[in-house]
Amino acid sequence: MGQHRRALRTTAVGAVSLSLTAGAVLALAPAAQAAGSTVRYVDIGGDGATVLKANVVTPAGADGTRRYPLIVLPTSWGFPQVEYLAQAHRLADSGYVVLGYNVRGFWQSGGEIDVAGPRDVADARDVIDWALANTPADPAHIGMAGVSYGAGISVLAAAHDPRVRAVASLSGWGDLIDSIYSGRTQHLQAAAVLDTVGTVTGRQSAESREVFSAFYAGDLSKEKDLVAWGKKRSPSTYVDQLNRNGAAVMLAGSWGDTVFPPNQSAALYERLTGPKRMELRPGDHATAELTGLFGLPNDVWTDTRRWFDHYLRDTDNGIDREQPVRLKSRTGGGYEGYPDWKSVNATRRKIALAGSTTIHANVDSGADGGIVFLSSILDQVAQLPPVAPIPLLPRRWAAVWQSEKYATAQRVRGTALLHTTVTPTAQSGTLVAYLYDVGPLGLGKLVGNAPYTFHGRTPGEPFGLDLELGSTAYDVPAGHRLALVVDTVDPLYMEHNPSGARLTFSSPANDPSYVSVPLREQ
Repeated sequence: MGQHRRALRTTAVGAVSLSLTAGAVLALAPAAQAAGSTVRYVDIGGDGATVLKANVVTPAGADGTRRYPLIVLPTSWGFPQVEYLAQAHRLADSGYVVLGYNVRGFWQSGGEIDVAGPRDVADARDVIDWALANTPADPAHIGMAGVSYGAGISVLAAAHDPRVRAVASLSGWGDLIDSIYSGRTQHLQAAAVLDTVGTVTGRQSAESREVFSAFYAGDLSKEKDLVAWGKKRSPSTYVDQLNRNGAAVMLAGSWGDTVFPPNQSAALYERLTGPKRMELRPGDHATAELTGLFGLPNDVWTDTRRWFDHYLRDTDNGIDREQPVRLKSRTGGGYEGYPDWKSVNATRRKIALAGSTTIHANVDSGADGGIVFLSSILDQVAQLPPVAPIPLLPRRWAAVWQSEKYATAQRVRGTALLHTTVTPTAQSGTLVAYLYDVGPLGLGKLVGNAPYTFHGRTPGEPFGLDLELGSTAYDVPAGHRLALVVDTVDPLYMEHNPSGARLTFSSPANDPSYVSVPLREQ
């Protein structure tokens, strides 16, 4: 619990920032009404007669003589029901009925937090039922969208309710476990932010409290239950249903998302067979679409509206003819289009990880993934990712390999893959791999990272490791190098290294170690 308390202190600023943002949206919401659309606040009976606080925005002049496409917007984790009012008025002014509702367990809505579980999915169905009975909504043209928590609920609802014809998932998730427990490693800071915000703004159920407690404790006896709990709340579990229902799915996220990293969303995207689109931009969790909540111009919300215009109103706006995978580099430039995610990773260059290197555990080497929210926001607005002095990293606690100096710029696009052989001195352990862009003075800028935890290994017996680093789009300037660094401690993650443990990384002749870097063709 000491580690948990330290994580909560570290992430208190993030939790307060989310609360302040929610308050700011609430204060600005009345000013969003512009062209005559009207808003009314209503109570809707959700699953088990739970009262859900909601608002309905209808087009100006709606008099019951015609039907309009319906867009349902579940709120984000910890946000009040007015979160989407600015965008709701914009959508209503262009001919939609828009219903935003506070998900169960938060603010004034009843019930307890279900963490996108079956009750949240049932609530979405009940909200649609209410809208069809009490607004001029067209039952044949229904869409759902949301940011973060609302995004996940929207995709899950589309998998369970065939009436939902189009979805826009903004900073959502495809696999909840792969988001906060990738590589069998607890993403401690991200979980602590969610836990803190949920405690401040909502009412946690006994089940969710138990899940958080087991998560922090790293209790392996409850790992199967934790994974099953997360899979029940993951759109990837229901992708076959989603495909059968045929909803048009748009996924939008950020490269530096420390809550729902892009890898698992890309995996979901590849499995979708209906109309689909994926957009990835610089930023952290929900920061790319944040300005749109204030009614300001915003690429994510612009494309969300275009998506709904095409699939709910049959508008020929060309979005279906654009390259469906849209990426924007963290280091500047415009959007790049690809036919699919595999094409992003099609061209690769390997960096050999030669020799044998042993590092000691339990000490932070200085190579870190940064601070949840803060680091990726700095990267988004000022191109200042986490940095590390690569030549000065202590080799007792960090293994370091570097490429040659590149004569031309290297445009990293997609997911770097680490393959190596690890020999531990203990049954359990954690390592974190980092890819850095290293300038002439040796200062490394973080390109991507990923944790990995193992249990039940035989001390002294080597095992092969294949690890996906965080997907990204990053341009390495000419004259720079790429460096792979591996250590055992990072404030973002929970580590499972016994005191005094060591890890040896080797490159056998019959199975050489390398990091494979995806590159966009010049």
